[in-house]
Amino acid sequence: MRIGIDARLYGVSDRGIGRYTEKLIEYLEKIDFENEYFIFLRQEGFNQYQPKNKNFHKILANYRVYSFKEQIIFPFHLYKYKLDLVHFTHFNVPIFYLKPFIVTIHDLIISKFPDSRATTLPYFLYKIKLIGYKIVLKNAVKFAKKIIAVSEATKKDIVKILKIEPEKIAVIYEGVDLLKISNSQCPISKKIENPYILYVGAAYPHKNLERLIEAFKKLNQPSLKLVLVGRKDFFYQRLKEYVKKIGLEDKIIFPGQVSDEELASFYKNALFFVFPSLSEGFGLPAIEAMAYNLPIAASDIPSLKEILDDSAIYFDPRSVDEIKKVLEKMVFDKNLREKLREKGKKRIKNFSWQKMANKTLEIYKNYVAKK
Repeated sequence: MRIGIDARLYGVSDRGIGRYTEKLIEYLEKIDFENEYFIFLRQEGFNQYQPKNKNFHKILANYRVYSFKEQIIFPFHLYKYKLDLVHFTHFNVPIFYLKPFIVTIHDLIISKFPDSRATTLPYFLYKIKLIGYKIVLKNAVKFAKKIIAVSEATKKDIVKILKIEPEKIAVIYEGVDLLKISNSQCPISKKIENPYILYVGAAYPHKNLERLIEAFKKLNQPSLKLVLVGRKDFFYQRLKEYVKKIGLEDKIIFPGQVSDEELASFYKNALFFVFPSLSEGFGLPAIEAMAYNLPIAASDIPSLKEILDDSAIYFDPRSVDEIKKVLEKMVFDKNLREKLREKGKKRIKNFSWQKMANKTLEIYKNYVAKK
C-alpha cells in the first residue's frame, strides 16, 4: 500500500500536532516494513527529517498551513504519487483532495471558542477565515474513511458539534518520551533560582494564562517564580506587556521556544506544573511533565480529567481565586506533591507512542481490508 502522511507541521515542536506527527512517523518507521510511505513536509521539516526506513520517502510540499495553496495546489501534488491512502494529521484537509484519506482531529477549540482575540487578523478577515475553517473541517470529517480523536472528550465534541456517528471515530491516545538532556549546560534554566512553577505551551486566549498570572500575583510569594515556556509570537508579546503593566516582570519568566534539552531541564527542576486551559484536546505538555515525575495542577475540563485522572489536583479555570487556592496548596503541601508524583508514575504507563503507532497502522490495514 502507498500511504501519504501530511507532515507539514513536522519540526514545529512547540505545537502538539508537530510532536504528534514527528512521533507517528518515527514509530511507524520502526514497525512497518511492508507499506511504502510518502512524507509531505515544508522546508523546515524537510531539512530536519531523515528517514531511517528505506520504505519512507520525504517529499517537499512547501505549502503553508491554512493557505490557499494548501487547498488548491497541494491536492494535485498528492495525486502525483498515486496514493492508496493519505493520513492528514490535522483537520486542514484540502477540499479538492477526493481520494481516500483519514484525519486526526486534536480538538475543536476554534468551534468552541471563536474568539477574535485568538488571531492577529482584522475582525472582518477573521470572520472570513472562520467560515473557511468550518467548511474545511466539515469536509474533512464528512469524507474521511476514519477519524482519529486523541481523547474521548474530543470524540464527544466531534459527535456533538459536527454530528458525526461515533462508529466512524477511533480514540487513540498520544504518547510520551523522555526528552534527552545533554551533558552541556542548559543556560536559561540554570539561571532561574528554585522554586518555580512551570507552564509549557502557547499563549492563545483559551490557554487562560492571564487568569493564571492574576492568581500567581495574589499568591504573593517573594521567592517563587512562574516560568512560561512557549514560542515568542504576538500572543506571548501581548502577555509580556500585561505582565509589565501589573509589575511582575521580575517574577514571571518568558524563555521563548527552547530546545528539547532545555525543555527537559525545565521539567526536571520545576516545583510543579500548571495547566490552566479552558479547552484542550489532549494536553501533551502535562503528560510530558508527568513523565518527569512532576506533580500537576490542572483545570477541571473533561479532557484533562480523562487524561490525568487522579494524578493531578484540579481547579475551576474561570476562577482566579480557586486557581490561587490550588497553587498555594501545591506550594506549601509537600505531601500532596509527593502523592501526585506517585500517582503520576502509574498513570504515565497508559501513554506510549509505540501503542499510538500500532493502533494507527491497524486503521491503515483495516482500510485495505475493506477496500
